[in-house]
This record gives sequence, C-alpha cells and structure tokens, in this order.
Amino acid sequence: MSTTFRNYIDGTFADASDGRTLDVVDPSTGDVYATSPLSGAADVDAAMAAAAAAFPVWRDSTPSVRQLALLKIADAMEARADELVAAESRDTGKPLHLTRSEELAPAIDQVRFFAGAARMLEGRSAGEYMEGMTSIIRREPVGVCAQVAPWNYPLLMAVWKFAPALAAGNAVVLKPSDTTPASTVLIAEIIGGVLEELELPRGIFNVICGDRETGRLMVEHPTPAMASITGSVRAGIQVAQSAAKDVKRVHLELGGKAPAVVFEDADLEKAVEALIVGGFFNAGQDCTAATRVLVHESIHDEFVTALAKAAADTRTGRPDDEDVLYGPLNNAGQLAQVSGFIDRLPEHARVEAGGHRVGDKGYFYAPTVVSGLRQDDEIVQNEVFGPVMTVQSFADEAQAVAYANGVDYALASSVWTKDHARAMRMSKNLDFGCVWINTHMALVAEMPHGGYKQSGYGKDLSAYGFEDYTRIKHVMTSL
Repeated sequence: MSTTFRNYIDGTFADASDGRTLDVVDPSTGDVYATSPLSGAADVDAAMAAAAAAFPVWRDSTPSVRQLALLKIADAMEARADELVAAESRDTGKPLHLTRSEELAPAIDQVRFFAGAARMLEGRSAGEYMEGMTSIIRREPVGVCAQVAPWNYPLLMAVWKFAPALAAGNAVVLKPSDTTPASTVLIAEIIGGVLEELELPRGIFNVICGDRETGRLMVEHPTPAMASITGSVRAGIQVAQSAAKDVKRVHLELGGKAPAVVFEDADLEKAVEALIVGGFFNAGQDCTAATRVLVHESIHDEFVTALAKAAADTRTGRPDDEDVLYGPLNNAGQLAQVSGFIDRLPEHARVEAGGHRVGDKGYFYAPTVVSGLRQDDEIVQNEVFGPVMTVQSFADEAQAVAYANGVDYALASSVWTKDHARAMRMSKNLDFGCVWINTHMALVAEMPHGGYKQSGYGKDLSAYGFEDYTRIKHVMTSL
C-alpha cells in the first residue's frame, strides 16, 4: 500500500494545489513506496503568507515561551522515536539501530540545546559610548526564513534548520529533499501538535515538499528575510545568486572534502578504526566524511594494507541488519555518480578494496579504498559523496598542509599524531572550519559547525548558529 505525504501549511496538511506529485523511492530496494507533493508557486505563496502572518506573534513572545515550545517538541520527538526512526530509515535505507543512536538522539538533544539558547542571547552591555548618550544593543529575529534541507541527513538537518530559527523568534518555511520527505512531514505533525497545545500560531512552522524548482521559488520569494540551505556547491551558488536580487541574508552549508592527516607517530590501529567509521558512516554521504587520507610516506604501505583490510571487513546492508555500518546510497543518480568516479580513475590509481556495486537491487556500494593518487586527480579534488576513501602519501608537515588545503572545500579535517606541538601547528595551518585531533566526525550541540571557501558560510549548532538567525539593532538615546 502506497504512502502519501502532504505539505503542512498554517496547521493544515494539504496536497499541492495543482495535484502534482513526486514518487518517493526506497533506496534499499529501488522501488517506489510513496508520493509527495510537487509544490508550485501557489503552494509557496500560501506557506509564506502563513509564516508572515504568524511571525509577529512569535517574534513578540518571550524567550521562556519559545523555550517551553522547543522543550515540548523535543519531548514529543522522543515519545515518537520509533516512528521517526522508521520514517528516516525508509527514506534513506539507513540502519535502524544507528539511526536511533547516532541521529535521532543527537537531534533531540540539539532541540533542547536551542531551547536553552532562546533564553541566553548575549550582546555588548548598555553604556555611554558618547558623552550625553546611552547606547543599547537589541538582538531581534530576522523574520521569515526559507530553509532547504538535504537528503543525506533529513531528520538531523531539519533540526539544524528549524530549532535555532524558532528559538530566535523567526517563522519557518522548510523544504525537505524530494527523495526524503518522510521524517520532515512527521516533524511537522509533531510541532503542529505542540503549537496547538500551547495555543501558539501554527503558521510559524510550515513544510513544503517539492523539487529544485520549488526550492528556487522559496528562495526568490519576496517574503523571506533569510534563505538557508544545506546542499551542493552548485545549489549554494544558485541560492546566493537568487538571494542577491533582493539582498536576502544567506546561510550556506555546502560540500566537503575532509582530509585526515596521519603522521608516523600516530596510533595506527586507532586511526584505522576511527577513519573507517569517519569515512563510511552513512555510506560516506557526509560533508565531513574522512574522504582523503594523507599518510606519512614512512608508514604509507602499512597503513594502506590495514585500511584496505578493515574496509573489506566492513559491511553494508539493509536497515534491519544490526551488523552493517551503513545502508545504500540515497538514489540512482548518486549511485551513478559514485560509480563514475571509480570508472574514471587514472591508470596510476589502485583500488585496494571495494570499487563496485553490491547486489542488483537497491543502491548499495562496497566500502572502497583507492591509493596511488596524485593531488590533481579528479577523485582527490571533487566530492564523491559515497563510501570511497582515497590515500596519498606526504614527505613532511609542509607537504601535508599543502595537500590538505589544496582543494576548493574547507569544512572539516583531522590530524593524527602524539606530538602536541605538531597538532597545534596543524590545527592553526589547516584551512578548515573544524579540526579534529586523533578523532574524526564528532559533533556536539555546543560547538559550531561550518566551513570556508566553497563549503559555504554561516554556522550550524552552538550559540554562533543561534546568532546567525538574529539581527543586531543599535538604539541610542540622549540623556
């Protein structure tokens, strides 16, 4: 029996106004299991109107009211954990047990973090900075926010979007990816119930399903004061160009090509174990995934052998298999993209493990390790977004830094060494928004996440991410 998802606008679930739909595919099987609205201009207009009408009430609510709402949303998500995990896993093919522990649990924690942040806005103290005048700083919500979430972490990225925006007093129109609407639509139901219980305007949170054109209509709409997207570099450039037409604020979290720099004194066993998870979790569909391993030449061969063996021992499979690290790639297009990178490898490259599709049903791809690569190779420079790790050797610290920084992305990185001074030098010289030392891909709500260069700008999580959804006003009065 097919499932039907609907938009959520001003507290009501509805089909697209013109009845158009999109198929939703289970990536574990490749079969269509649901439909969702293909929203057009009329649907976007309706959602923006609802958000704009509800915004003044929410803007003028006290931080304690916003905190209570978010805490109740977190509690409701926790109470419906089984439904959220099932919805997320069906759309993405992710292992059920890992979705619960590694994604749903942090998502709930992050909603609770932003509930607390709602009551902790900080600013420069009031005072007399000019004789006879007193200045104060106001932090205010920016207004209606158009938000576009990706397909790699639909549930988690929805939280990263709506939680800080609502905590700061904004109204939200959120669009999930066309391939992964399920958990976001369920979140709309959860949030709507909380807002109804607290007698708050339900128009502060709206969900619009659709494709890239729907997202474009949202970003170009005159109502939003801010556009936020997590997605590809191409999508980010398009959003920035569209937003420039009426000078909207833009928040971009885009691609990544994270290096893991392994020095000769590193604990190799620990590094291999951690990088297998850091490179292959979620089928490598993570902007912070350890996609590029840079290894000192003195331990290169030993490390490649160990990494290839660990990759060969790593399993992919269906969501209900508790022995797998990751599930399928998200869609047929992504499977083709990952396969294409391997098919186009230069002659000097060596596939040490994997390098092929797994099975003939669904979009599964084997854990893959490729060595013998050069800095200007396509697979080193461009984001694969799949379970593929490349290995390069370096001669010294300077070359390691040059290789690590020598890509267009600058989101995350890691350094593996027992030398504290070296770790501090590397953390200074690596041009990435996050540098992990002897670990990889660990995130907490209290610390910021975001990059530089073509990885975008703006921060998710933390007080910095919260402040991104506020604007600053100076008020000066004569004494």
